[in-house]
Formats: sequence, structure tokens, C-alpha cells
Amino acid sequence: MSRGRRLFTMLKLAAEAHARWEIETSNHIVRNRKKLLLLLVLCLPILGVMGYTWAAGDLIGSKSAYAPAFYTPGIFFATIFIGLAAGLVTGCIGAGGGFIITPALMSAGIKGILAVGTDLFHIFAKAIMGTAVHRKMGNVSVKLAIAFLFGSLLGATGGGVLNRWIYETNPVLSDLFISLVYVFLLGFLGFYAMTDFLKLRRAGSDTKIQDPHSHGEGKPAAPSGTTGLAQKLQAVHLPPMITFDEDIVPGGNHISGVFVALCGFVVGVVAAIMGVGGGFLAFPMFVYLLGVSSFTTVGTDILQIIFTAGYAAISQYAIYGFIFYTLAMGMLLGSLFGIQVGALTTKVVKGIYIRGFYAITILAGFFNRFFALPKKLRDMEYIDISATTANIFDTAGLIIFFAIAGSFAIWVFYMFFANIKKLRGEA
Repeated sequence: MSRGRRLFTMLKLAAEAHARWEIETSNHIVRNRKKLLLLLVLCLPILGVMGYTWAAGDLIGSKSAYAPAFYTPGIFFATIFIGLAAGLVTGCIGAGGGFIITPALMSAGIKGILAVGTDLFHIFAKAIMGTAVHRKMGNVSVKLAIAFLFGSLLGATGGGVLNRWIYETNPVLSDLFISLVYVFLLGFLGFYAMTDFLKLRRAGSDTKIQDPHSHGEGKPAAPSGTTGLAQKLQAVHLPPMITFDEDIVPGGNHISGVFVALCGFVVGVVAAIMGVGGGFLAFPMFVYLLGVSSFTTVGTDILQIIFTAGYAAISQYAIYGFIFYTLAMGMLLGSLFGIQVGALTTKVVKGIYIRGFYAITILAGFFNRFFALPKKLRDMEYIDISATTANIFDTAGLIIFFAIAGSFAIWVFYMFFANIKKLRGEA
């Protein structure tokens, strides 16, 4: 297996693990009337600004003013749709839909740094309203988690400081920087996912990607699954040493806490810059760099997402005014509903089609940010193109993204309602 293919496999497994966590969290909230009522109460501030924000315009920072207070009811309802689309992706595709949230928010008129902060707060709010520790998600290694969080909190601080420094230097540069990060990440994920889908389609296969650290029914593999790089790192005795996977390997494996903290630092930086929990990056680091079993990785990774996202959201964005709380609540409302519908729809849709939509959705986010670059580069005076041309590219990216997201939502709802009798029978 090539390195690129191996990395994509790990990123895919990380997204699937995150999706399972989101589905479990969503179910916990939806089935609790008190928490649903609390969520509706948190959305009440929208009523106080409905009339005011329509007329505020440039006074509080319009779409082109790059001020952090721009807000309209239209954007609020757009975030409900964004949360719904992300929820459908998570529930139906079985992969975290968080990749599309920040690009979607930026397309709706939210500045990049605000989209990042709001997305982080949305992740944290969902975790707090759900369950803080998910016992069913796998084994949690407390020692690994502590060392990893030590690094990730430092990294989140660095990433948040960098994001704010770029914004304060030039707000346009901030949007350009965040867009470039998403272009590279979504481009890699999207084209690999599409290639994977096309290969499976030609082969007529509907099998899932297998975790190289598991056998059969999700059981942990033997130590032989550990990569050569992980074995080399585990052979370095650099205090403090951490023991893990005691339930899988007799006596457990050992690795330096320094390596774990360094991995956490990288994840923290990326999470704070992109507005994601960082689980998609932590998963391959745990498995391929540190040699942790996927069973332990899932539980520990989910735990670090909660703390990393919460710390970054509050300490790096909330206290500086870079979070739209009502928009985060709008996303949460939409995603809770979307996850429920998406998860049920998987029972009546072939897996091969789900994988195709996974690839298309990621590519939609990629093209959205890619087509936004000419306008950002023109505003920064890096390229010399007309304003009309730049706006055409920007509008094309917006149309492509929302057309694909809307088509996906319509398709899922059609499959859901067309098979509702069957779904009721299974229930």
C-alpha cells in the first residue's frame, strides 16, 4: 500500500470514528427533552436581532468590511442548512461532515476567523450537550490522553495566536490563508476519495476499507500491525515513558510522552487554524507514528477532540469576540436533525453510492475554496485580474458548493421518505 493510500485510509477511518461519535451524541441530545429545550432557549437571542441587523449594514461590518460583528437572520438560516448538510453527510456517509462547515460558513458571508471559531464552539457545544466521555467509542488511555492534550493545548494556543495575528495584520490575508489550508486538505482528501470510489465501482465492490489494526468484528490486532516507524519510536527510551494497550499486548507497549506531546502539538495547531477537532489528523498519528491500536486510538482521540476544541474555542476565539453563538446553535439544530435522517437512510442505500457522495461532497468544498482564491489574491494585489472575473470565479464556487450540498440533501430526503414504510418496519 502506497504512503498516500495509507494516509487516506487512516484519514477515512478517523472520519468514520468521528461520525460514530457525532451520531451517538446526536441521539443522546434528541432523546433528552430537557436538552432539546435548552438548545431552543439558547437560540432565542436571534429574536432580539432580527430587525436590527437588516438595517445595520456597514455600521457593524458588512460582508465586505471584515468586521467580526456582521450578522443577519439570513445567515442564521443559512447555518441551519449548513448544519443540516453536515449532519446528513455525517449520518448518511458515516464520515465527519465538519470538513465542509468552515468553507460553507465562509461562503455564507462569515469571515474565515469567525467561521473557524464558530465551528470549534459548535463541536464543543455538541460534546457538552451530549456526553463528555463516550464509553462505547473504545478504550481510553488516560496517560496517552494527558500527554497528547499537553501538546495539543499548546498547539491550539499557537494556532489561535497565528490566526488572530494574520487577521489583525490583514483581514483579507486571513481569509486567503484559511482558504489555502482547506484547498490543500480537501483537494487531497477529495481526489483520493473519488479515485477510491471509481476503482470500487469498476470492480463492482461494495466492501469497506479495512482497518490494518483490526481483525474481523473490530477486534484489535496483534502487535505485528505496528509500523516500522512506530517500532523505532517505541525503542527510544526518553522519559517520561507511557505504557498503553495493556489489554491487547501482554505488559503493554511503551513510548515516550515527548513524542505523544509533539503529535498533540501539531494536531492542536491544525485544529485551531481550521476550526476542526483535529481527530482526522490525530488518528493516523496515533496508529502509524505512535503504534497505538485503533481500539485505543478511537476512544482517546474522541476525548482529545472534546478538550482541544473546547480550549481553542474559548481561550483563542470566544474571549476575543470571534464566535457567533447563535450561528453555532443554528448549526447544532440543523446537524441534529440531519444526522438522524442520514443515519436512517443508510439502511436503504447501497454503500457504493454513499462513498460516491462522500467524495463529491469533499470536492464541493475544495472547489468552493479554490474558486474563492482569485478574488482573495486580487484583493491582496497578488494577481492582476478584473473585479468582474474575480467575482465570476467566486460566484461559481458558491453555486457549485450549494448546488451539490442541496442536491445531496434532496436525494437523502427523497430516499428517506420513499422508504419510510420500510424504515418504520425495521424500527
